[in-house]
Amino acid sequence: MDGIKRGFAPVYDGNSKVLILGSFPSVKSRRVDFYYGNKQNRFWKTVCGYFGEEVPPTVEEKKDFLARRHIALWDVALECEIEGSRDDTIKNIKVADVKKLLQKTQIGFIIINGGKAFEIFERNFSDIGVSYEKLSSTSPANTRFTTEEWNDALSRAFGRA
Repeated sequence: MDGIKRGFAPVYDGNSKVLILGSFPSVKSRRVDFYYGNKQNRFWKTVCGYFGEEVPPTVEEKKDFLARRHIALWDVALECEIEGSRDDTIKNIKVADVKKLLQKTQIGFIIINGGKAFEIFERNFSDIGVSYEKLSSTSPANTRFTTEEWNDALSRAFGRA
């Protein structure tokens, strides 16, 4: 461990209806200074594909996509110690203030990207009062990921949002 790492600010606006929460940015994401920066991560391909769109090439275009689709994006850990990109090494967590974010948005459904994010979320927000669902991580390290699971959850999320 080489000290506390800091994650990113949430991407949202007052019209956000669905929040997608990850655990903490990977090394590659931290290098490009935006969510899901590892080109092997399935996040952008999956979420953009659900809406029939190509993955935007720039951070600004990704932010525009999220705003147009009313998606907020954040990680449940604001700060932590982590070895590389390995969720199983996350410790000394400063948890994101998800409840405060909900007050600034129209979020009616939360998708939690992966097991570690779900573990941290449940420990801190099980009483949040908004429906939420754990999905398989979009990480390239996750061999159990399926696009169908995500498409089904996105359909439920936008049906409730």
